[in-house]
Amino acid sequence: MHARGRIAAAATAAAAALATAAYATLVEPRRLRVRRRTLRLPNWPRALDGLTVAVIADLHAGAPQIDESALRKLVARVNETRPDLVVLLGDHVDDDHHLGDEIPPERVAACLGHLEAPRGVVAVLGNHDWLAGGHRVADALRANHITVLENDATRAGPGLSVAGVGDATERVADPHRALEAIQDPDAAVLLLTHDPDVFPRVPTRPALTLAGHTHGGQIDIPGARRAWIPSRFGARYATRTHVVEDGRHLLLSPGVGTSGWPVRLAARPEIPIVTLRPAGTLQSRPWISRSSSPAPPDRCPARGEACPRP
Repeated sequence: MHARGRIAAAATAAAAALATAAYATLVEPRRLRVRRRTLRLPNWPRALDGLTVAVIADLHAGAPQIDESALRKLVARVNETRPDLVVLLGDHVDDDHHLGDEIPPERVAACLGHLEAPRGVVAVLGNHDWLAGGHRVADALRANHITVLENDATRAGPGLSVAGVGDATERVADPHRALEAIQDPDAAVLLLTHDPDVFPRVPTRPALTLAGHTHGGQIDIPGARRAWIPSRFGARYATRTHVVEDGRHLLLSPGVGTSGWPVRLAARPEIPIVTLRPAGTLQSRPWISRSSSPAPPDRCPARGEACPRP
């Protein structure tokens, strides 16, 4: 190749790299979609056929694309779907953004307090919530009528209980203790966890476990993906949304915000609106089905990793 050709090729590569970086920073992190999907679950009762759950994970409020205006719009979009239940899967706040501004948890919680669902709004906390001050975050959410669970459970209307575990990095995640707190032995059960690495230790009682944390990989391209996934299992709980292991079902949310640098690439932010139905003739097809790996220990190793009312 002549020198002029090499220069042209280098210029083209540089332009493509700049365009990709601009898209990953300025465009994709702001392309939030509210996506409907249906899951058919073996342990889901016919009495709750059609129940809808809005799944909000990893807001990381304070990132450049998740300011207070964005939070208000997000709440309005979720309310438009009229879910029966809203679950918040942790990392609601983040005080360690690159290029962002910290939003006090009280203002984040005041915004989330406008979420509307007849069966309530139930939350767990994530590692960034605890790094920013977990008790303060929990108090702010509770002050806005949001139930916060840590290895505990709550009733979510007739026939349904929601259990939630502590964060696996900064606290102790104990799914057995959470499930023992359920008072109705006949209730259908949803289990909330911020970190999907807890899933191999989840018993068969929950009809569905819901998790966030991995951001769909955040940078979901070969070669870069692994460095962005905060999981000991690599991409196993990152790049798909529905996992089945040993007959147990896990729904993974790609999340809304970003951790660290405010970039996403091939991992569009998303709020799933999930309709739950009993397993039947039209069986939903999970993205992954495999036998689970041996259960990790009770505590995962440490990983480096508000709006005024209108």
